[in-house]
Amino acid sequence: MTTPILDDKDHDEPSAFTPESLLREARRQKGLPSVEVPAVCVLDPDGDIVRDLIASGRAQRDPDWACYHTELFIVDDGRLHYGIVGGVVGASFAVLIAEELFAVGCQLLVSVTSAGQISPLGQPPYFILIERALRDEGTSYHYLPPARYAVADAALLEQVQAKLNGADLEIERGSTWTTDAPFRETAATIAARRAEGILAVEMEAAALYAFAQARGRAVLCFAHVTNQMGQAEIDFEKGQANGADVSIRLIETVIRALGR
Repeated sequence: MTTPILDDKDHDEPSAFTPESLLREARRQKGLPSVEVPAVCVLDPDGDIVRDLIASGRAQRDPDWACYHTELFIVDDGRLHYGIVGGVVGASFAVLIAEELFAVGCQLLVSVTSAGQISPLGQPPYFILIERALRDEGTSYHYLPPARYAVADAALLEQVQAKLNGADLEIERGSTWTTDAPFRETAATIAARRAEGILAVEMEAAALYAFAQARGRAVLCFAHVTNQMGQAEIDFEKGQANGADVSIRLIETVIRALGR
């Protein structure tokens, strides 16, 4: 028996279906102009960062974003200029939106996703700068040949690390486990991941890093460890403004560190 997700893959062959063609047809149907997105964009799977930026008046919806599935919001306060998309949960959805963003002008994509604690580094919430992510999802295998991990760009990691060291943020650095099935995180699997040195479990990083490597794109992923997978009585607490304040500080520190 073969595994379909590994069958008939030529990773060097271009796709017949492209984000450019999808956006072209979306613009045609919606009567939208062809415009570029900001050079820096952010994925906010939970949507709490986007909601806080909108509520505070810092983010405005981009009326020209032609995506069928999401809304793009723009932050432009005279100091920083970036786009942010909320609700992009899961590996396949994250990469679909990443493909579209890079097709229309994005040069750096930052993802800040909620994560469950695997190795007990401390009491949540805190952040992890993800160096590599275990490929326990499907999307990455369409971009890269089979391997256990998808890895971040080492130069990006080092460039941003120096700035993070001086920031008033609680940030660890290490490996995460990307899964498509959060409700199949069994005790045996969690123990095995912990023994492997994995710090947290999330749903997007492996696919985003595989996409980045395959396409030559700049992508940096953070896990916001906010929970112990519901195994504590009081869990999933992100802190002030549902973690938006500290997440925005993280995002803006990264943008400044990378000179974008």
